[in-house]
Amino acid sequence: MKKQIIVALAFSISALSFAQKKELKTAEKAIKSNNYAEAKTALNQAESLMSAMDDKTKAKFYFLKGKALYAGGAGSINDVESSLENLGKVNGAYVAEIAQLKQEMANNLLTKGNAAYEKEDFSTSSKFFEKAYRVTEKDTVFLYYAAATAVNVKEYDRALTLYEELKGLGYTGIEKQFFATEVESGEEVVLDKNTRDLYVKAKSHIKPGERLTESKKPEIVKNIALIYVSQGDNDKALAAMKDARAESPEDINLILSEANVHYKMGNKDEFKNLLQKATQMDPTNPELQYNLGVISAESKELDQAKSYYEKAIELDPGYVNAYINLSALVLDQEQPLIDEMNGLGTSKADDLRYDELREKRQGLYREAIPYLTKALDLDNKNISAAKTLMNIYSILGETDKYKSMKEKVETLEGGQ
Repeated sequence: MKKQIIVALAFSISALSFAQKKELKTAEKAIKSNNYAEAKTALNQAESLMSAMDDKTKAKFYFLKGKALYAGGAGSINDVESSLENLGKVNGAYVAEIAQLKQEMANNLLTKGNAAYEKEDFSTSSKFFEKAYRVTEKDTVFLYYAAATAVNVKEYDRALTLYEELKGLGYTGIEKQFFATEVESGEEVVLDKNTRDLYVKAKSHIKPGERLTESKKPEIVKNIALIYVSQGDNDKALAAMKDARAESPEDINLILSEANVHYKMGNKDEFKNLLQKATQMDPTNPELQYNLGVISAESKELDQAKSYYEKAIELDPGYVNAYINLSALVLDQEQPLIDEMNGLGTSKADDLRYDELREKRQGLYREAIPYLTKALDLDNKNISAAKTLMNIYSILGETDKYKSMKEKVETLEGGQ
């Protein structure tokens, strides 16, 4: 009785083995014919017999399933992920075949990424570029492409993760470039080494040379910092800025970005220090002078603010906001005079003081008029300047100018 049972079991196992081999053979044949749907059906049937497979058969199953899911490049990005999972389960077999298949996958994904990029579908292209890297984890430049294209569509969380990974990998993107000058056009062109040498030999190109490209590390750490800024994570932004400035100490935009973070955090002294440093690096930049004027005015350093605004105008005579802010510096001195005037009594001495203060107040108005007039000349739709001038002329009793400015204000308001 025991003999019969043993014989029966052996027969059953033999039948299972035959079924496995049949399904795998069917799948293999279908894959060679590019009939991936049939291959998947056969593999699904074989998978139900997985428990009876030996290691060699399992390796073949996972390899074939990986190929079927990839479908010669027709599979989706999720199919590629599943394909890689199955290929990862192939232990100690098909080493060369898997390496070749993965390289084919990477190339195909890169082609799809480039196609999406050409269509300006940056979100899709970024995902293809990233997957192209994940396939082999050796072409780090694909990960860089993925991060850069994610930034294009403001997928900052994803871009940040990729940039942090690049930073952790120590990626620099430095490459050796081979170049030569095309005789016909006189222009320098970058070529692969073999092509360049061939062209030089054929004398269609001259002056061959080679050089290293610039490191992309400064760009990576800069973008990490800027993403933290955009997310409002000020502490991480400042830490990243420190790294970025260490890489590119002469990058004025980094200094300005760090300055803006300090400004948002209320660190106005540090903001001003960084602006001054930026101004030393770029002394002909009117915007820097203007911003220094703003922060000086906020700090009640009125003489400094005036000097900065005047410097901005010297560098750019059409800087409207600098004229507006100069008028504001003057008119901001009005409130203490009003407060004192309102606090005076009715004595003769008070009356004399009142007249004195009123004259000072009118003097401020007259001082502000040229700035506001110039601003309005440069920007004739600046309703803020027009309204302020209208009110000044009213207080000064300059009726004709008041009426003229009132008409202008009404015209501007009617056009809004």
